[in-house]
Amino acid sequence: MTTEIQAPFFSFPHPMNGNVARSVAFGVVVMASLVIALDFTWLMFPLAYGFIARVLAGPRLSPLALLVTKIIVPKFKLPYEPVPGPPKRFAAAMGVGFTVTALILEFGFGYTVAAYSALGMLIFAAGLEAFLGLCLGCQIFAILMKTGMIPEDVCADCADWPRRATRLKKEAAEREALEAQAAG
Repeated sequence: MTTEIQAPFFSFPHPMNGNVARSVAFGVVVMASLVIALDFTWLMFPLAYGFIARVLAGPRLSPLALLVTKIIVPKFKLPYEPVPGPPKRFAAAMGVGFTVTALILEFGFGYTVAAYSALGMLIFAAGLEAFLGLCLGCQIFAILMKTGMIPEDVCADCADWPRRATRLKKEAAEREALEAQAAG
């Protein structure tokens, strides 16, 4: 009998599935685009909530992340692509900054154009992740680690991530094969 170690509720997955991150980013692009295109300013609230929830507890409290992890990834059989969690959490914190800024500009000051500009920057960053797999927040995280502004122990795995990712993908494939063998 194997015992799974339960992560603390207020934690972020590490490693995490890069396809989940890309799918969530696509959802962010859609939601932020709807705010601007259709003037659905109310959508800024769930958008900001989702980022705050993901920073605090990973996918556990985020409706968008739950939709992606529980329905979209299994339905479309998106493969497990391990990526380090701390840089993704940093990127989500940047999303908090963009969305909360947009909320304050719109609802605090009535500066719709400025709020939409903040959302436009969010759409750009999330679009890079969703469509190209390029995480701008992760790139900034790496620079901050290299300069010592983020201590190395925050993501010790980040330095040698390619080797660890290869091992994790192999372990996931072996686990899937064993599960398929046991089921069939």
